Amino acid sequence: MLTEGPGIILVTGIMASGKSTVAQLLSERFEQSVHLRGDIFRRMIVNNRQEVEPNAGKDELDQLRLRYRLAAHSADAYFQAGFTVIVQDVVVGPMLNDFISFIQSRPFYVVVLCPNSTVVKQREAARSKKGYGAWTVEGLDNLLRNETPRLGMWLDSSELTAEETVEEILRRFQDEAKLT
Repeated sequence: MLTEGPGIILVTGIMASGKSTVAQLLSERFEQSVHLRGDIFRRMIVNNRQEVEPNAGKDELDQLRLRYRLAAHSADAYFQAGFTVIVQDVVVGPMLNDFISFIQSRPFYVVVLCPNSTVVKQREAARSKKGYGAWTVEGLDNLLRNETPRLGMWLDSSELTAEETVEEILRRFQDEAKLT
């Protein structure tokens, strides 16, 4: 169990990249920690929830930014209360810069899980919840690889178990994932 918290760690990647499992396992490695699931803020909207699809407009992107701001504010509040915070959400494309700007606390780390699309398809097929509808694995993977700023630690977890992924993150994040 790690006693000294590193601050806030964003675990991002496309749907079925392993974010939820890895973030939970990672958060369990710290003595005082929070696993903050950013998608909870989207699911709280009862009426007029705007889903982000490949050709999202202003309203959808405004709601996505609201979700990210709420997650960031919550992460900052938990951090200020003494918790290590593992934030897990799909934060890809240029919106990664928006999310980063919302986090006020430091140190702040970004870990991008980027298994190959074949592995993501296999993981998606094997899980009970389904994330893909309007998006395809290839479409979201393209957004991740070609439009997401190369910030933080990018980890191809295609050949790693969730436990091995956590070990790799813990081994490398201090040197590779920290943002200033």
